[in-house]
Amino acid sequence: MPRVSHSLNPGGYATRSTTGRTSSRDLGTAVVKKPPSLRYGVNDEPPLAVTLLCGLQQVGVISIFLVYPLLIFSEASLPPAKLIDILSLSMLAMSVTVLLPALRRGPVGAGFLCPSTFAGFYLKPSLLAVATGSLPVLFGMTLMAGVVEAVLSRLQRHLRSLFPPEIAGFVVLLLGVNIGTVGLRYVLGIGAPQPAGAAELSVAAVALATMIALTVWTNGSLKMFGALVGMVVGYGAGLAFGVLGDADFARVAATPLLAAPALDHLGWSWDSGLVLPFAIAALAACLQTVGCMTTCQKINDADWVRPDMRSAERGVLADAVGTMSAGLLGTVGVNASPTCVGVAAASGVTSRRVAYAVAAIFAGLAFMPKAASILAVMPRPVIGAALLYSASFVFVNGLQIISTRLLDARRTFVIGLSFMIGFAADAFPAYVALAPAKIQPIVGSSLVLGLVCALALNIVFRLGSTRTGRLRVDPAAPDPDRIEHFMTNQGAIWGARRDIIDRASASLLQSIETVVDACAPNGPVDVEANFDEFNLDMVISYQGKALGFPARRPTDDEIMQSEEGRRKLAGFLLRRLADSVEATHGDGRATIRFHFDH
Repeated sequence: MPRVSHSLNPGGYATRSTTGRTSSRDLGTAVVKKPPSLRYGVNDEPPLAVTLLCGLQQVGVISIFLVYPLLIFSEASLPPAKLIDILSLSMLAMSVTVLLPALRRGPVGAGFLCPSTFAGFYLKPSLLAVATGSLPVLFGMTLMAGVVEAVLSRLQRHLRSLFPPEIAGFVVLLLGVNIGTVGLRYVLGIGAPQPAGAAELSVAAVALATMIALTVWTNGSLKMFGALVGMVVGYGAGLAFGVLGDADFARVAATPLLAAPALDHLGWSWDSGLVLPFAIAALAACLQTVGCMTTCQKINDADWVRPDMRSAERGVLADAVGTMSAGLLGTVGVNASPTCVGVAAASGVTSRRVAYAVAAIFAGLAFMPKAASILAVMPRPVIGAALLYSASFVFVNGLQIISTRLLDARRTFVIGLSFMIGFAADAFPAYVALAPAKIQPIVGSSLVLGLVCALALNIVFRLGSTRTGRLRVDPAAPDPDRIEHFMTNQGAIWGARRDIIDRASASLLQSIETVVDACAPNGPVDVEANFDEFNLDMVISYQGKALGFPARRPTDDEIMQSEEGRRKLAGFLLRRLADSVEATHGDGRATIRFHFDH
């Protein structure tokens, strides 16, 4: 008997099978659905005043991380004038690294507002380099780290199976925890000469309360610039409570208004003993950038379903070029900042035009050391408040990404154990300090340790897993609970999206019910479900009459007058549940293929 087949998409038009194929949308160039929480999305052009004010807000947040080069170069016992020069060059580096991720043409940049800041990953390796007594070693090894990250950026798509969406969400969640932990240390004065007193805690409370209140209970400009207004209020509170003193004003007054930074300290050298620490830092920076790119994709696209690895590759390469630029300009390594991404999400302005404004402002500040000195005296409690504010948004974004996927026991252990092991790095620093110096860059950071554990456990738990599930249904006694459990269990094993599994489960239940009632199957109904990250395909086969999937709804008369009309109605309704349906019939055996884009 000849085999007859037809394929229909939800709109009723013939279509080719899309199995194994997918399209990747670049948010920097594609038209995407802007979430309602955003006032100005990545492709929007906000008014000039909004762009500049948002740029100033980002400058204020990014300036917090200037503490890293200041700390590192202070260890080199440099004179104050040379520290100002390096700070100015660091701000010039910020001008470059903020702009790179926002680019949309060529291999560099993903078209997002995702500024880079000086990164904690490079703190310990940079201190080791400074301990050699040679700044050129630090600059040379920073340049090398950028090259390592650039190589890793070209491998992102090949490593995708090691970096599924739930681990991407875990990265974002860990970033939020790390930011919040640093914020609490600043607020409480942990690591400072004295713990925070009543004055410092009051300043932090005033600044954070202002940011939260403007974000929660206001609209328009006040909501968009909540973090910036909160920092300004924090300066005022610092002055009122005596946290900002005469010494701070004297430092600002003694700094010239305009000056070009000196370049006599520049030079580049190499130390083979520092290759491993800087390479590990580059790997961690690469993973964090993927997490930041994932967050940017999610907050800018209401229809986001999975990380776009092509966009992530471009973002990581931009981050790598930024670190190379920092090494060439005589400062320390940089990395995409989840804090800045969180502030952009909180303000509701993620337009890439803000990145251009930030780059221009930092380029100007690089030649205005007095302005830089004002940022340098930002009170610690205000820094902590800004970090806690942005950490809240980053943390919740991570939870949301994880919760979009069904998790079985394997994936639960990957996330749960990795989080607890990573958190131990911060909870038990004395124990971590006992580890050999060569692995300190891994175990000394909760983010790096958590990521390494997650990737290792993901590889281990992939062993023995399958991408295909099979079920046999007795048409004499079909069990809806068993059928639904089959799909839910398979979805958890695969780590599939909840909404897709719900659609597929409903489609499977209704199709088996229809086949049993209308097609008189002679023997069991066999179900096979196949999954990859892009596609979910279900195949239902049985001996019996074919079930048609007409392009139009049968008339009421057809439905009432014949069994064939009722089968057509069932087929018409079923095909609307999937992205495409294909039915074949030959030698007395009918096959139905449902395809769902994932």
